[in-house]
Amino acid sequence: MKLIRYGALGAEKPAVLDTDENGVEVAHDLTSLTNDVTGDFLANGGIETVRQALRDGTLPVVDVSGERLGAPIARPSAIICIGMNYAEHAAESGSAPPTVPIIFLKTPNTMAGPEDDTRIPRLSSKTDWEVELGVVIGRRASYLDTVEESADHIAGYVTANDLSERTFQLENSGGQWSKGKCSPGFSPLGPWLVPAEDVDASRLRLRSWVNGQARQDSNTSDMIFPVEYLIYHLSQYLTLEPGDVVLTGTPRGVALSGKYPYLSVGDVVEIEIEGLGRQRQTFVAA
Repeated sequence: MKLIRYGALGAEKPAVLDTDENGVEVAHDLTSLTNDVTGDFLANGGIETVRQALRDGTLPVVDVSGERLGAPIARPSAIICIGMNYAEHAAESGSAPPTVPIIFLKTPNTMAGPEDDTRIPRLSSKTDWEVELGVVIGRRASYLDTVEESADHIAGYVTANDLSERTFQLENSGGQWSKGKCSPGFSPLGPWLVPAEDVDASRLRLRSWVNGQARQDSNTSDMIFPVEYLIYHLSQYLTLEPGDVVLTGTPRGVALSGKYPYLSVGDVVEIEIEGLGRQRQTFVAA
């Protein structure tokens, strides 16, 4: 089961993709259950409600072919990101692996659909790609007592591209990274939100390509801090609200390494996470 939001920007509708008895993936309309895939919907048992409706056969089929896909979660209250959570990426960034999670924030209005065009920011010369596993929070998490509690607060997972402008991030930042992370469209999410119970987040292959050429190829098993620990750790310092998104870090293979050129107008970036779907962004002028 995969939750999606489809339609024009700002007018997305909720639906669920499920496989029928013939093995064909079919979209079902969710507007009888919710107006949107929101944090409140997730916190109030929305995923199980959808599962039951699919079992009962009460959801009408809807044709989403040719439709734009939006981010699979409506605008979160926060996008919290983990920096250098793969040792080899830390090394290519010129840093030692962190001993505690490094966090930075992206503004919610950076969120975009998985195939929306991305504008290279004005004055940018170092726009970079980063495939990442995104975690969608399903229940408020504050001061969790154990790492094991984290699982009860995760609704599901998404493919994410933590796009970055490295000059803004590292040279114009004053020591903080968010200037290089918050340009419009810099957080494409989706195509789907896959429920946590359907995903083994500890062993997912992550890959990226630029203009068809391979860039990143790694696995979430290489994370320094695994998902459950990250949610536990973050809850000691901030409150994660339902619908919030946590981006868990990127593996090696980005332009910051010096091995590849930064992105230019006309470039196409594709990213994919095993079981969570593939994105494709064309980069255009600001």
